[in-house]
Amino acid sequence: MVFKLARFLLPLGWLLAAVGYHGSWIAHKTAALTLAGSDMGEFVKFLPGVLDGSLRVTRQLFYLPPVAVALSVSLLAWSTSLSYSWLLRIIAVVFSVVVSLQLLPPAWSPASLITPEFRLQPIAIGVCWLALSGSWFLGRLPVRLTGPVSSGLAGLAGALSIWQFLAVKPAIDGVYGVPPAVGWGSMVCLVGLLVIAGASAALGLLAESTSNK
Repeated sequence: MVFKLARFLLPLGWLLAAVGYHGSWIAHKTAALTLAGSDMGEFVKFLPGVLDGSLRVTRQLFYLPPVAVALSVSLLAWSTSLSYSWLLRIIAVVFSVVVSLQLLPPAWSPASLITPEFRLQPIAIGVCWLALSGSWFLGRLPVRLTGPVSSGLAGLAGALSIWQFLAVKPAIDGVYGVPPAVGWGSMVCLVGLLVIAGASAALGLLAESTSNK
């Protein structure tokens, strides 16, 4: 029963995390001042505290959620133990490729992507695409190994991105004047990552015993 529930919840977690990342993390009645998760890594560079060096920010932490989703899909979508349908597997991989593109900066060129400022983002995209292209092979690994890795990645992505968000929120409040509300996207993304972490961990623990029945 728990195994079947975790198997159902895992794709739901992928969807929630991706939708939440694309949704608003900073809510504002003016659309131009509403920030999605994919905007945070760029926006924080222009905060006064970051510009003058008084606020230490690791902006790459905001890009961890889509990386965690893509790697989780590559590890578990094609798992022989989970037996997802071919349609769901293909949709999950294509969906993850699209999600990983959110790591690209708003305005970019091939030359800009090799600069120190942006270099990690195309590397992360390349890692995601390499893992997704090998998802059939990764699916042959035992879930007792891939499940905990997926769980750890999702949990780490959720903890670090939300920690960084809370760290910069006071500075964002100062820039806006009237503190903006926390958007629904951040909460949905965090819930999605927690679902991925919990479902992956449960599948890793239960897959072997279920297959032996």
